[in-house]
Amino acid sequence: MGIFDSYQDDGAAHAEVVNAPHKASISHELLAAAASFEAAKAYEKHVAANGKPDSHATAKELLAAFSGAFVDHMVETKGLDAIDKAKAKKAAAAKHDEVFTEEVFVES
Repeated sequence: MGIFDSYQDDGAAHAEVVNAPHKASISHELLAAAASFEAAKAYEKHVAANGKPDSHATAKELLAAFSGAFVDHMVETKGLDAIDKAKAKKAAAAKHDEVFTEEVFVES
């Protein structure tokens, strides 16, 4: 079981955010779920190309970077505001803390 399996429920949120029109009304919760999903995909791709990170902390930093990049991109392309951006990044980080535990890192 890979990390991506832990984020499968966020796939619908990802599709909704990516396919939303410019100036869409996207909640920060929805954006965070989509960012978490995108980060899990990017993390799996990174691990496949570069191997598993040396530590759980490094893996979480990668997830935060991947989700942050997705949030930044969506805020820019969908016309969202800085408040939604900050809230989405915080919510995505909380999701990673909840889902990507030390045990999940060790098992993956």
